[in-house]
Amino acid sequence: MAKLLLPLLLLFSYSCASPISVEAAPTAAVVKKVVKKKRKRALNPRVMMKTSHGLIEIELYPKQAPITVKNFLTYVNQGFYDGTIFHRVIENFMIQGGGFTSSLEKKKTWAPIKNEADNGISNSIGTIAMARTGIVDSATAQFFINVMENDNLNYRSNAPADYGYAVFGRVRRGMPVVNRIRKIRTERRDRFANMPVDEVTIISAKVK
Repeated sequence: MAKLLLPLLLLFSYSCASPISVEAAPTAAVVKKVVKKKRKRALNPRVMMKTSHGLIEIELYPKQAPITVKNFLTYVNQGFYDGTIFHRVIENFMIQGGGFTSSLEKKKTWAPIKNEADNGISNSIGTIAMARTGIVDSATAQFFINVMENDNLNYRSNAPADYGYAVFGRVRRGMPVVNRIRKIRTERRDRFANMPVDEVTIISAKVK
């Protein structure tokens, strides 16, 4: 009897112990949501911009700015940006390029596009937006990368002075390159007030 009692006591003591915690397997709905999220991220096109100061990889947002992204990719695929320069660099503001050659000749562009600044994306550090004139729908090829939180460039209303500048992507790799460019000393050259003393060239821009 004593021999039987010991195993029974041991069994009872094990059954009273706290159960081992096993993490539940994710449900089909959770797995589907994760896969969908990853797939959504993968759908966003990326452009690799090779500059004379290093590589800048830009993720584009076609869902939020379809017209702007299509326009930008058209220029990229045509090789338009290859050989252009960053002609306007303001250290605590932004770096702007995509419109002039190293000889300061303005490149011929296609028709201006609709301004999509009201898409809900802010001109925050690392975002890329379209440059334009004082006319709301005047952006063509030139773009700028924000190096500060430029909330003053965001959409506020439909009034021309408040319409803002359309953000259509973000730098995903290469912000150190952007920061190197923004710190380059600038000078006034002809009509360019903030031209880098050391030329910053876009060697190539290609869809990744």
